[in-house]
Amino acid sequence: MRPLRITMVAPFGIRPKGTLLARMLPLAHALSARGHAVHIIAPPIHNPQDAATSVMHGAVRVTHTAVTSAGPLGVLRQAQMLWRATAADTPDIIHLFKPKGHAGLAARWARLVAPQIPLVVDCDDRESVGGWNDELPYPASAKALFAWQERDLPRIADAVTVASRTLQSLVWADGVLRAATFYVPNAANITQQSAFVPRTAPTLVLYTRFWEFDLREMVTIMTQIVARRPDVHLHVIGTGENGEELRFGQLLTQHQIAAHVTMHGWMQPADIPAVLHRASMALVPVNDTLINRARCSAKLLELLAAGLVVVGHDVGEMRTFVQHGENGYVVDPADIRAFVVAVCDTLDNPQKLTAMQSAAYQSAQQHAWETRVAACEAAYTHAMQS
Repeated sequence: MRPLRITMVAPFGIRPKGTLLARMLPLAHALSARGHAVHIIAPPIHNPQDAATSVMHGAVRVTHTAVTSAGPLGVLRQAQMLWRATAADTPDIIHLFKPKGHAGLAARWARLVAPQIPLVVDCDDRESVGGWNDELPYPASAKALFAWQERDLPRIADAVTVASRTLQSLVWADGVLRAATFYVPNAANITQQSAFVPRTAPTLVLYTRFWEFDLREMVTIMTQIVARRPDVHLHVIGTGENGEELRFGQLLTQHQIAAHVTMHGWMQPADIPAVLHRASMALVPVNDTLINRARCSAKLLELLAAGLVVVGHDVGEMRTFVQHGENGYVVDPADIRAFVVAVCDTLDNPQKLTAMQSAAYQSAQQHAWETRVAACEAAYTHAMQS
């Protein structure tokens, strides 16, 4: 494929949420390594300190637009700025990440005023019914807008990239052609990983935003693990959308296992690997819901790339990356005992533990971002030929 000028339009800024940092930027780097010129344009949602800046991240430029006023006029003004910044690039391809919000409005405007520019829409979450509309306290007007955008934007795009097989089925159900849909799951950012070092300490990690699982059930699992392995210690990274980490801490205290858990809270991305590389196994509990089936966890790839044996629930993309008994375990979400046994039996067998850690690390190498470029380029080719 000839080198392209690709403008990626983000739903929000480079921090603190993960779409830009965990999906867009590493994919942009991989595309850049293939000779494409990639520019990411983002509204400074959640990060007004980055407004009206343009910074190089390696070969990829990330530009944040200016802050606008609140209310409908501010939303329209932000969408206008995103479109103007995009149009100034004279791109060969516009790649919208998340069919929602300001960026979604800018992409809709692009279709109206510049239909000659191919549009690719990326879906990496379920946004409307059964998705983030149900999890976050958006006003009713915003929920209605997001639901419409999630249906409308993939249908008017020239191609659609999806992070999960569930999202693939959902966009097909909304009328997107199979031939225009390209599976581009998340990947491991291998360049930031250190060499694999085996470790056998009974140290676990839970890297989470807390909405993914039932807090009481997770505490029950941990209580049973502690009963079998009193020397175990769990490091918890992350915070919830609504203070769920506080409730989790209260439950740990009630079950008298708080001494076995360190709550790190939200951490800077650069500080997380140090915690991961002290652990030997990772717990990835996931409720069987549409939002969990639809997502492709970048954190899961980060855990595997750190050489952690993953014990996770059999929901969504888990089996894409975790091979049961090889680099981790995939258990039924309703089977608490199976989860506990997988953790404790592996900790009890250091030789098996380190062999699985090595397999986890190796499996992440096979899912580097460079392996996603071909599918992404295929989406661009289809879009330009439509």
